[in-house]
Amino acid sequence: MWTVQTPLAFIAQRWTPSPRVLRRAALSAVVMSVAIIVTGGAVRLTGSGLGCDTWPKCTDDSLIVTAEQGFHGLVEFGNRMLTYVLSAAVGWAIIAARSVKPRRRPLTRLGWAQFWIVMSNAVIGGITVWMGLNPWTVAGHFLAANALLTVAVVTWHRTGEGDTPPKPRVPRPVRKLSWAITGVSALLIALGTTVTGAGKHAGDSSDVPRMPWDWTNAAHVHAVAAWVVCALALAMWLVLRVVDAPDDTRARARDLLIVLLAQGVIGYVQYFTGVPELLVAAHMLGSALLWIAVVRLALSLRERPVAAAEIPAQPDAELAKA
Repeated sequence: MWTVQTPLAFIAQRWTPSPRVLRRAALSAVVMSVAIIVTGGAVRLTGSGLGCDTWPKCTDDSLIVTAEQGFHGLVEFGNRMLTYVLSAAVGWAIIAARSVKPRRRPLTRLGWAQFWIVMSNAVIGGITVWMGLNPWTVAGHFLAANALLTVAVVTWHRTGEGDTPPKPRVPRPVRKLSWAITGVSALLIALGTTVTGAGKHAGDSSDVPRMPWDWTNAAHVHAVAAWVVCALALAMWLVLRVVDAPDDTRARARDLLIVLLAQGVIGYVQYFTGVPELLVAAHMLGSALLWIAVVRLALSLRERPVAAAEIPAQPDAELAKA
């Protein structure tokens, strides 16, 4: 009887990626997740949000950008095309995760979660165009991109672990502090969308609606949240030294402090210089790097040891000869 195989099963039967290839595949999805966040910001900062005036086509009559749409059309359409590169990176991560031996179903599920987030966010992006860059859907589009980044980073981290139950590496109060850092950092990123949604760089030269509050007030609230994250991160760095945490965990706390310092400097400089486009782009990149640092710190507080390979059972006759 013929057995019908899925394409993934067919590849997995004939290819086993090395641990390095598996990790690189997962890392490619992380890199492309950051890239799509930054280029999405570039679309808004260049006023190209409606460069393609409909979705999924670029115009009512053309699937691709036309000469009449000029620079803004090229920027918007280029960002849409980058989604295919992102999808390819996620696809590579899925294939590598499915092909590893022995099979790791949790890792494959994480890969598929990335795929569905990419597809869902493409739809949110289309709705954003249909709604004329409504700031609420723009914010949702950005937050969904960060959800993808979260799963991509978790997948990348899990490629270096086993699938055994997680074991803590630090005391419970330290892990609770990490939860606080993660929660406030997520709030910080969400508050950043309220600054964007009410402030400059609406994404198009036309009259785009804004969120109903003053952007400077939103920026002040955003800054307060940033200072809270800084205080918590500094406390984490000190506590990890007190409890003699593993070196890699302390390195993750150090990395978070460095990113926070750089991001804070960029944030204040852009605020006092009239929010120039280049600094806003740098701040968006910093936001992605900040979130990566937060997630990696949280993940470093526990470990999943790789299960030792079991010795296959041997027939009694062979045991007698031993």
